[in-house]
Parts: sequence; C-alpha cells; structure tokens
Amino acid sequence: MALVWVTGNSGAGKSTVGGVLRARGHVALDADEDGFSRWIDRATGEVVVDPPDPVPAGWLDRYRWAILRERVEALVEESRCRVAFLCGSAENEADVRDLFDRTVCLVIDEDTLRHRLATRTTNTFGRHPEELAAALKWNPLMRSLHESRGATVIDASRPLAEVVGRVLDAAQELTAAARAAQGEDPAT
Repeated sequence: MALVWVTGNSGAGKSTVGGVLRARGHVALDADEDGFSRWIDRATGEVVVDPPDPVPAGWLDRYRWAILRERVEALVEESRCRVAFLCGSAENEADVRDLFDRTVCLVIDEDTLRHRLATRTTNTFGRHPEELAAALKWNPLMRSLHESRGATVIDASRPLAEVVGRVLDAAQELTAAARAAQGEDPAT
C-alpha cells in the first residue's frame, strides 16, 4: 500500500520512532540494523564488513554509508498490502527516493543533537570528534534538503508521542489518498 522513508540526521530519533512504531504493531524497519545499509569504499565500491568503532581520522572521507537499492526494492514488494516504515539515513538516498511513497524528515536543533549523540545508548556514532563534526555539518542542511524534495518535516525535539503521531499522520494521508483514488471511502 505505501512505503514511508523516515530519515533525518544522526541523533534525530529515527531508530526510536521506528521502535515505537513496531511496538504499536506497525511494520517498521531500521535501515542500519536490518541490513539495508552498508559502509562502502568510495574509491573501489567494496563493502566494509567490519568497520572500526570509533572511526579513525579520514574514515568518513574514504567511506560512505549507503543504502542498498535491491533491499529497498524487496521491501516495496513486501509492502504492497500494508504501510511499512523504513527508518534511516544514507548518503545515497537519491538512489532510492523513487521507491518511497512518502518521506518524513525528523529535524532537531544543534543543542539537542549534541545531547542525544553524547548520551544515546543504541550506538556510538557521533561520540568520536570526526563523527560529531560530520553530524553537526549535516544537521542544518537536513530540513532544507528534504523540504525542497516535498518531504514532511517534523520537529523531533518535541515529545516522542507527538513525533510518532505526526509520522503516522503522514502515512495516513497516503493511505487515505490511495483509497480515494480507488474510489473507496478514505475514512475507512
């Protein structure tokens, strides 16, 4: 029925939102944890099987976090009869943008970003100075980038229940429009 890409900068809350969606019974996958993304050598295209943690100086210049189109294509097939959410961010999002029915971008301010990256327990990305610098560089660009592409932009510094509600509202708009296009009552 619909595939929704929930994206945003590191620390914006993508994995947390995905976890709440799953707990509420929705199909919500984590692009990082569920095998949709990989570190790839920019020069050779080779996949990095065991990346260092934390990344050394220069790592992010040589390697990129990329989403695999074939994995998203498989998810498109699996989500024909239901709404599915894929939560993540990748440098090559443009390569898969056409596969999603809606993009939701979670945005946060710099202070919230710094706090979340310093205190999160789900992964360590953002604690190393090079990773933090990359996250801080991208943070102000996320809103304008995704707004220009027609994404639903959500302030993810708001309470979690409100953020999840807004994500679900964006998905509901899709399903209502699809039902209306098929001549069905969008409210059902």
